[in-house]
Amino acid sequence: MKSEKRLMFEQEILSHLDRLYGYAMHLCGNSEDASDLVQDTYVSALKYEKQYSLGTNAGAWLFTIMRNTFLNKMRSKNRKPVGLAGGWIDELSRKDISELRKLGPDPSIQLLDDLLKEDIREAINSLPKEFRDTVVLCDVQGFSYSEIASILDIPIGTVRSRIHRGRSILRHLLAEWKNIAKEGR
Repeated sequence: MKSEKRLMFEQEILSHLDRLYGYAMHLCGNSEDASDLVQDTYVSALKYEKQYSLGTNAGAWLFTIMRNTFLNKMRSKNRKPVGLAGGWIDELSRKDISELRKLGPDPSIQLLDDLLKEDIREAINSLPKEFRDTVVLCDVQGFSYSEIASILDIPIGTVRSRIHRGRSILRHLLAEWKNIAKEGR
């Protein structure tokens, strides 16, 4: 029978599952590796349960474990993470028109949304790593600057400047979509 403390710990760390998976997808670039990374993160969290104090920031603790686990795997495999670029083209070419109609009332709007999401994903993936990590943790995962500083083990001022620079690069990369949106109105 599990102790009450263990049940509270499990409940606290499991509440972060979706956010961890999203960050794992960012790090790995594919669902299979992302699922493995989430699993490895939870195994490590359970292994080091005694180092965690209930009620503290479980999210930042888990994201730190995930990032370190990912970096250790990359070092040991001596390879780069797989990107997502262009996969939507193959997927779209396999769909017939009846599949497009299932997307909603106006498939062209859904297609544009999908294209925009892919462009955003590509723009984020094209950021230099130090900017990409901070932007994803802040704007995608919703961590505060101090939590990001803790996760990445960098000063909070560095977090601020990297987020600012990363967002500036993204604005420049996505300016074309802004122009398309203006023309479409």
